[in-house]
Amino acid sequence: MIQTINISLVHGIHAGGDWSCDIEIPADHSLEDLHDAIQQAVEFDNDHMFEFYIANSYRGKKLHRYDCDDDSIVDTTIAQVFAAATGKKVFYMFDYGDSWLFQLTKSRKKPHAAETGITYPRVIAEEGTKPDQYPDWDEE
Repeated sequence: MIQTINISLVHGIHAGGDWSCDIEIPADHSLEDLHDAIQQAVEFDNDHMFEFYIANSYRGKKLHRYDCDDDSIVDTTIAQVFAAATGKKVFYMFDYGDSWLFQLTKSRKKPHAAETGITYPRVIAEEGTKPDQYPDWDEE
């Protein structure tokens, strides 16, 4: 089944404003697949460590953590993470130095069967200013 997930920028060192997007991705894909989809959506270089975590808030105690160096990143599906996060929030942290943090929210849209001829994951909506991972300071 295809799940729609909203990805919202919470903060990052070079964040220029609000940004969010909705992606469609198979719910049985791994967290590593979700990481790759987020990287493509935000157009970052996939060159740093990352983690997903479940918490009450982005500054709250991490109730469950899925680290990129742990097998759980490939063994845990998107559906499993959102099931484990009932009543909590899911966050994605990329690049611990620049601290790119995104909140992930499962859409209220019902999961649906994959459409023939569509390649998943895919961005279906985007709002705001896409963050620039490495701003070109010489242009200013």
